Amino acid sequence: VQLQAFGGGLVQAGGSLSLSCAASGSTASIKAMGWYRQAPGKQRDLVATMTNGGDTAYADSVKGRATISRDNAKNTVYLQMSSLKPEDTGVYYCNAVRIMPGASVAFGSWGQGTLVTVSS
Repeated sequence: VQLQAFGGGLVQAGGSLSLSCAASGSTASIKAMGWYRQAPGKQRDLVATMTNGGDTAYADSVKGRATISRDNAKNTVYLQMSSLKPEDTGVYYCNAVRIMPGASVAFGSWGQGTLVTVSS
């Protein structure tokens, strides 16, 4: 699976952002898609994720400010965030959780990161 992310850039605090990520290749193996972010000097942490069935999970830090959605027909996941804060700054990575046919172990695939900088 190849994951290509779009969006990001420089945003003022209080503003909003929209990210999208399109999957191609062996998309039938995808069970969930989501977003992670990595702030400078920190580990990569979950922002939001959505299963094929529509179940979602959000980091506490973005609850109420972030909305994840998917277009399964287009194998695309979206992230919209509002009321951005400087601490939302980081490289945002698209992630797909996959299980290959006949397998029972899930693994993750990553897209290239897209930088989001929130200025105060």
